[in-house]
Amino acid sequence: MNRNPQSAHPLGDRAVQLHHDRFAAPVDVVAVAPGRVNLIGDHTDYNAGFVLPMAIGHGTVIAASRRTDRRLVADSERFGTVETDLDSDARRSPGWARYLHGMDSTIAASGVITSGWNATVVSDIPGSSLSSSAALEMAAGLVIATLADHSIPPIEMAQMGQHVENTIIGVPSGIMDQLICATGQAGHASLIDCRDLSSRPVRLVEGATVVILDTGTRRGLVDSEYAARRRACERVADTLGVAALRDATLGLLGAADLDPGDRAKARHVITENQRTLDAAQAAADNNIELFGKLMHESHASLRDDFEVSGPALDKIVDVASSGPGCVGARMTGGGFAGAAIALVHTNMVDSFVAHMASRYTPPAAQPASDPPAFLPVSPAAGARVLQLHA
Repeated sequence: MNRNPQSAHPLGDRAVQLHHDRFAAPVDVVAVAPGRVNLIGDHTDYNAGFVLPMAIGHGTVIAASRRTDRRLVADSERFGTVETDLDSDARRSPGWARYLHGMDSTIAASGVITSGWNATVVSDIPGSSLSSSAALEMAAGLVIATLADHSIPPIEMAQMGQHVENTIIGVPSGIMDQLICATGQAGHASLIDCRDLSSRPVRLVEGATVVILDTGTRRGLVDSEYAARRRACERVADTLGVAALRDATLGLLGAADLDPGDRAKARHVITENQRTLDAAQAAADNNIELFGKLMHESHASLRDDFEVSGPALDKIVDVASSGPGCVGARMTGGGFAGAAIALVHTNMVDSFVAHMASRYTPPAAQPASDPPAFLPVSPAAGARVLQLHA
């Protein structure tokens, strides 16, 4: 996350123009935060484990101006206008305003004196499962801090975003999404240790491209089984006498008296942590075949042990796996619906995308609300303030 003004984002000028049109006020700050895909390591972050995500070039831009009162007025191309009193309870703000208000109240609680603000939000993050909420939180955090002439370290900002998700939105998620949105490096994924929040850059395998596979299906994590999965992990950790499943082993798991469903979910976390470490090493060794194999194993584990896949995700991974140049495919994110990813030989991406467009149709068991889409992406930089143009 960078407070130093950076070169323009494709959406920056549009956000500024829309802000002028909507509020007839000069823009004081423009900030952008990226979406993300997780290459491997799902449902390990809240178990103090390892993840291997990367920020993507698609993101959310907020253009903002100060107000003289304590109100927030925000306008989004996708979701309309919301307005709220920043001195009220953020949990009671309308709709998507809770993300912005939540970040404002969390930053204010840290001792920063915040102001009222107008915001215009523009995003090109496609579909779901790509962390649009974390991007909104991180961009809002940068705007709020900049308007207050204050600097917040990226990891601390990510922790604030996770707090908003957990306490304001009500999703018991880990910190992976906010952390990669805040700290992503162009050209690299990040191997993140979710216990101490350290990370190291990981270059993608040479000659390989990540392709997002958007099923067109959507989910609401608050209403899903996400919270139930987290409770199962906590039950097993408690039974095993470890601080988190990061500390468990398959031997320790096998010797314990556990509910079969809980045992399977813990088995996923334990094996997924090792797969994530192995994938980072495979990338370092430029071993594309091993990386792809680990992706396939990860999807099978998420489907069979952790039970967070779904008909659309399973079908799109199956279709991708037989596509030209594909070495690995898996669901990405929280699961149940949304997006998967494929790792494809770069020189065959066009053929692979054509294969997906002609072969994948949403299954009858899980109809899509939006058209499926197939999007090659590259690792991008994290959240940053954009340079205003005179």
